[in-house]
Amino acid sequence: MPFDKNFVPALRFAVMSDIHIDDEDCIEEQRFAKALDDLKNLCSSDERYSGFDALVIVGDFASRGSEIQMRKVKKILDAGLPADVRLIMTMASHEYMTDGEENALRRFDEIFGLTPDTHAVINGFDFIAVTTTGGCHFDDKKRGFISAELEKAAERDGKKPIFFFQHPHITDTVYGSINWGEDEITDILINYPQIVDFSGHSHAPINDPRSAHQRHFSAFGTGTLSYFELDEFDKTHGTIPPEDSSAAQFLIVEADAQGRVRVYPYDVLGSRFFPYTWEIDEPWNIDSFKYTDARYVTAEKPYFENAGISVENITADGCDITFTQATGKERPDSYDIYILDSDGLIKKHMNITSRYYLSDMPAALTEHMGGLKAGTEYKIKIVANSFWRTRSDALTARFATL
Repeated sequence: MPFDKNFVPALRFAVMSDIHIDDEDCIEEQRFAKALDDLKNLCSSDERYSGFDALVIVGDFASRGSEIQMRKVKKILDAGLPADVRLIMTMASHEYMTDGEENALRRFDEIFGLTPDTHAVINGFDFIAVTTTGGCHFDDKKRGFISAELEKAAERDGKKPIFFFQHPHITDTVYGSINWGEDEITDILINYPQIVDFSGHSHAPINDPRSAHQRHFSAFGTGTLSYFELDEFDKTHGTIPPEDSSAAQFLIVEADAQGRVRVYPYDVLGSRFFPYTWEIDEPWNIDSFKYTDARYVTAEKPYFENAGISVENITADGCDITFTQATGKERPDSYDIYILDSDGLIKKHMNITSRYYLSDMPAALTEHMGGLKAGTEYKIKIVANSFWRTRSDALTARFATL
């Protein structure tokens, strides 16, 4: 979905995280360069508002924070970022891995000429970015900085959005924040519902609608240019999903003169926007929030349309199961595949991802099911799951092992 043509920005910026540039040549270098190139082209060709005002990189831009890696990032930025665009960066755990936090901070200053913690006012909007300490933590000094700067921003205009950036998610907000979140500043942030928070760390896909979350304030996951990880633990393939390396996503954010906000998730590999535009019309008003946990209370569910199951490569103890993906208002999140015996009892069960995070989600999926008994008749039952825990009607088929 392209920019909202009915929205007139007074500010535009992009947010990226978890780029993971390495010492050796890596695909992330190409993705980072393309992301900057796409960003420039998209913004310069927009008739409503030409260009963009800032780029915010929210930590883990380097795999281990070595000088080689940081200088690579600087070189790509020098080549791809317009000179009039404000650059804001934070560091986190990966930047400290080469030789500790103190040396990483020194390199950060020498190479980028930036401070680890920032409070900038851009086009009248407050940007507060905080580098974590001790890995991905916030000590008393960081908490003090956050409290003081948020209060300054709120005093300027209590209804205007405050754009806040840190590497780890705030626990129990966006998708990925259960396993990759920190709660050490939650008690501060909840005093400012006008915060629009951006965070990474989890590598969770930004085209997952749960990557937008509102409760005490607004929060958005910033994705990755490296590899995906899922914050779910029942998947047959684990938290690192199939085709995890097909990852290159970032956010473009706009705000208008009234303080309204639009957030556009963008896919670098597909060179296109994802079909979501997240809207915040009253950042200060929690009763206006759209992306709350109330989304779990829904009758919407995935459904199979002209779908079927194909069972192939049948052996004495297994088979390959291919099925057409479900459809619906959103992409399906996952599937439960059940193997039932003649009494209707579950003998095998796997839960797999739909690969919704891929730019081009496959139309059909194939999974191998093993551990079956020879010469036995079975029923396959496949149920599609939405992001909001609703379930489709079942797709079924029968087969027998050899």
